[in-house]
Order: sequence, then C-alpha cells, then structure tokens
Amino acid sequence: MNPRATLAATILGSSLAFIDGSVVNVALPALALDLKVDAADLSWTINAYLLPLGVLTLLGGALGDHFGRRQLFQIGLLAFSIASVVCAAAPSLSWLLAARGLQGAGAALLMPNSLAILGGSFTGEARGRAIGTWAAAGALAGALGPIVGGWIIDTFGWRTIFLLNLPIAAAAGYLCRKYVEESKESRPAPLDTAGAGLATLALGLLTWALTKASESGAGHASWSAAVAGLLLLGAFLRYESKLGDAALMPFSMFTAPTFLGLTLLTFFLYSSLGGLVVLLPFFLIRIESWPAVAAGAALLPVPVLIGVGSRLMGRVASRHGARLPLAIGSGLVGVGLALYGRVGAQGLNYWLDIFPPTLLVALGMGACVAPLTTSVMASVAADRVGLASGFNSAVARVAGLIATALLGFVFARQASAEAFMIGFRAAALIGAASAALAAGLALFLISD
Repeated sequence: MNPRATLAATILGSSLAFIDGSVVNVALPALALDLKVDAADLSWTINAYLLPLGVLTLLGGALGDHFGRRQLFQIGLLAFSIASVVCAAAPSLSWLLAARGLQGAGAALLMPNSLAILGGSFTGEARGRAIGTWAAAGALAGALGPIVGGWIIDTFGWRTIFLLNLPIAAAAGYLCRKYVEESKESRPAPLDTAGAGLATLALGLLTWALTKASESGAGHASWSAAVAGLLLLGAFLRYESKLGDAALMPFSMFTAPTFLGLTLLTFFLYSSLGGLVVLLPFFLIRIESWPAVAAGAALLPVPVLIGVGSRLMGRVASRHGARLPLAIGSGLVGVGLALYGRVGAQGLNYWLDIFPPTLLVALGMGACVAPLTTSVMASVAADRVGLASGFNSAVARVAGLIATALLGFVFARQASAEAFMIGFRAAALIGAASAALAAGLALFLISD
C-alpha cells in the first residue's frame, strides 16, 4: 500500500462530490436560460443531486462493508463520470435531472467509502492526520469550486463544468486501482435496502410537492403528492422500528436526548445554510447581473472560515464542551441571515450589504461544524460512531434538499425584481428563524 497515493485517491474522489455540490449553484441562471427551465422547476437541478446523496449515503457505506470499499468507491467514480458526460450533453431538463440523480447516487458511494478506506489504511495519529487532510481538501474544493466554476461558466458555458469532473475521476480511478487495497467487514450488518427505497420515495414525493406548490393552480397535485409522501414516510418509520439495530435509522440512537437534540439542530442549521448557498448566487447573477465568477466568490468566507475555525473550535469543544459553541455559532448564523433581509435590489454594495452578513454566517458555521461532529460521535456508544456520523451527514443533506425545494416560491418571482426581493427577504428571515431554533436546541437539549 502507498499511503500518499491512497490519500490522494480518496481526496480526488470525494472532491467530485464537494465541487459538484457547490458549483452548480452558480450555474443555475445560465442553465435555466439555455434549457428554458420553468422557475418552479429550477430547484430540481439541485435537489435531483441532494435526494439520492442524502438518502443513500448510509446504504453506500453499508454496501462497501459488504462487497468491498475499494470496489464500491470505483463504482461510484464510474457512475459519477457517466452522469457528468450526460449532464454536459443534456438536451433538456429531464435528461439533466436524470443525470444529476445518478451523480448523487455516485457521490453516495464515494463519500462514505473514501472515509472508510482512510480508516482502514491508517492507524493512530496517522489516521487523524489523513482524515484531517481529507476534510481540509474538501473545504478547499468547496471554496474554489464556485469561483473556478463561475469563471468557466462565464468563459466557456455551463456545460463545461461537468466535463471537468472526468480528468479528476480518471486520476482517482487510476490511483485507486493501482495503490488502494480492498477491505470489507468480516461480519457486516444486514443491508436495509427496503428502508432506503421507502425513504427515497417518501422524500422524493415530499420534495416534489413542496416544489410544485409554488406553481399557480398546482394545489391538487401538490397535496396528493404530499399525502402520499407522508404515508410512505410513516411506512418507513414503522418498518425501521421493526428492524431494531439492523435498520438504516436505528431508533435506539434517539433514546439519548443529546443525540436527538444534535439531529434536530443539524436539520435546522443546515436548512438555513442550504437555502443561502443556492439563493444568494442566483440573486447576484439574475437580479444584480454579476458575472458568475464574482457571485461564486461572494460566498468564499463561508468555506474558508469553516476550514480555519474547525481546528480551533474542535479544541475549544474538547476542553469546554460543545453546548455554548453550538448555541453561539447558530445564533451568529441567525443574525447574519436576518441582515440579508435588509438587502435591496437597487444600489447594492457588496462590502456594506453582502459581506457583513456573509461574514457572520461564516463565523457561525466555523464555530459549529467541528463541535457538532465531535458531539455526535460522543453522544453514542463506540460501536455506533460510524453510523451516527453518517446519519448526521445524511440529515444535513436532507435539510438542504427541503430548503432548496422551498426556494421554488422565490424562483417563481424572478420575472419581477421587486417581487423576487420580497421572496428573497422572506427566505432570509425564515432561515434566520431556523438558525435561531437551532441555537435554542443547543441550549436546552444538548449537555456538555
């Protein structure tokens, strides 16, 4: 085994998911214009990716335990590459959404298995350094993705951003095939494929209902889909309760109030962030006529301060507990989002109107990410750490999924700058309330 090549392979593979999760936000106005996407359907270009990524991440890790992490990692690379080619060549929104869904499924194999490969390839302090490097590279990819992607969109068009995935995937595949050793669990847990299927259908219908609700005259179809989604969600919860510890979402983990509080906090905090990272670049490009590269750079403080702050706040949380950092950090995110409610469509000044609230959101997320991760791992038994952290990551993705679906109400107003700004401010204030709720959950449900 070559440790450096193994680390490089996992970083390159997971970077595909990190980059594609952010760069498409900057491409929304361009692809909407090119493919003639209806305003209400625009959020599906994000959600078609987030839905399988959020729901299938845990199943992707379990498949790696069963059949081999290296093999599943390579399958994820292949799926992501094929999907990227289809995205770049998509003649219509339907083709793009199908390919984005395949990208999300590929990312659901890449993310958990890249970490599992690192966990099996390194030990002791070397494992900690490897995972820290992997996380830092992900933060860097998330920071550079919208900027580089924005320049590419302005220069070559939005389709090119998907073709850039191919050389990255090829390099990761070569390193993985040549240097990464296969590993799997000797006695893996049973696969909960039925649970994953029920969750996917339930969240898919609920997401479609929320997105469709923004259209005029869509009441009956939207309500029917919502009811069907809720019924399937109930069936999923009932099925999971019968499986016990073999479930995709074991109910026994929620008997600890701290884990329940952390799960709810994650949902409301990442709902706030998920709405911001999609809506702000769209507003700057579509309403303010900014270049895509400038709109991508507008959110640069967020990934940078998350990367910088995580090291510091991880030490703070280990010494003084995570309760106050999570409460203060969530509160800062709420204040920052509330300040976006003051943004107007005329005479926008980035340093006065956009940078201060963005900096507050970035500081708040930088204070939360590391304490949240360490608290989740500490809130469950040692043999549940991997499952708990994977589930928490899935909750964050589902939160972004639902937030993006709700943005359909804002996208539907883009024909008028004044109407769009009303929706923009409302979304900012709802996000602020969601972050404030996360701060309250930190204070009242999380113990140090």
